[in-house]
Amino acid sequence: MIYCLQELNLHSDGTVLYYGQLLQNCMIHSVWDELKASSNFVEARKAVNVFNSNNRWRKRGIAMVPTKFGISFTTKFMNQAGALVQVYTDGTVLVTHGGVEMGQGLHTKIAQVAASSLDIPLSCVFIAETSTDKVPSASPTAASASSDLYGAAVLNACQQIKARMEPIASRGNHKSFAELAEACYMEWVDLSAHGFYITPDIGFDWNAGKGTPFNYFTYGAAFAEVEIDTLTGDFHTRKADIVMDLGYSINPAIDIGQIEGAFIQGLGWAAMEELKWGDDNHKWIRPGHLFTRGPCSYKIPSVNDIPLNFKVSLLKGVPNPKAIHSSKAVGEPPFFLASSVLFAIKDAITAARAEEGHLDWFPLDNPATPERIRMACVDSITKKFASVYYRPKLSV
Repeated sequence: MIYCLQELNLHSDGTVLYYGQLLQNCMIHSVWDELKASSNFVEARKAVNVFNSNNRWRKRGIAMVPTKFGISFTTKFMNQAGALVQVYTDGTVLVTHGGVEMGQGLHTKIAQVAASSLDIPLSCVFIAETSTDKVPSASPTAASASSDLYGAAVLNACQQIKARMEPIASRGNHKSFAELAEACYMEWVDLSAHGFYITPDIGFDWNAGKGTPFNYFTYGAAFAEVEIDTLTGDFHTRKADIVMDLGYSINPAIDIGQIEGAFIQGLGWAAMEELKWGDDNHKWIRPGHLFTRGPCSYKIPSVNDIPLNFKVSLLKGVPNPKAIHSSKAVGEPPFFLASSVLFAIKDAITAARAEEGHLDWFPLDNPATPERIRMACVDSITKKFASVYYRPKLSV
């Protein structure tokens, strides 16, 4: 029933959000429908029900969760980017932009944009380290918008250089880009350009609470199936399926890797990573002292926490007219999809509680640690320590 309610509340093209932004090119229905089919949701529900009816101390649960993530800095002036592109007479290209490469693949995407624009091999494009003596006043590499911003700035610089090269290129007597670059140099053509880009048509009135703070939205949905041990509170994620709308992805391998990483990071947030400090509920910790300061006490996901069956797919044939090469941002949008694991855990706990005759609502805060899972699975043991609606501030 809950999934029918979710479907009824999904946004559509033409939806006006509570702060006044009009949704365009809304793909959440397509994402949701594709996920329902790829995860075989109806059959999965039946299989879980059969498993739960045959097992007293182990229970399974499933959940589907959609997400909509706005792309742009909500501080308007930050939505600008600069880049410096230099073409050399040997046909190589050096690109400097204001974004920071931190493992997310930004440099690779920027190199692809330059190579595509100049119609040269990717191996001919080199990325210089980010430096304010080349590109000043760069906005933070944040808000999942760096590929959009710096990709567009690089494209702008490349287009300037191409326009300067065009009169000589039109003669058609150059066998390679290197020969063309050499010819342009000999005829005093400037082969260096500064590109600049600002995100158009956005703005938000913080006093009125109205406006268009986002350039567009990235949509996604995730399905998760978990199995819990009702006696220990342990769980593992048996399956996770994700469908994301990333427009025409510039680099699907990078984007899928980002989706996988964000989901696992979110899994830690949803079910593992808990801050514990000294207070009235934890008198064994010195007052005001943070106990979870390292990997021995603050548990982040490891290889053992990766779903046993993990599948990510991108929605096909849906260009995004609002960003570079019809692509979409990917860094943060998939993070919340890991809440599907939290809700799948709650679904499994619901089955365990039903066997004890408890069919009404119950609290389950994240992270869904083993302690919280165990105490929520009401039985003769837990009833000795807490009510069926026990809601611990923190785990023990």
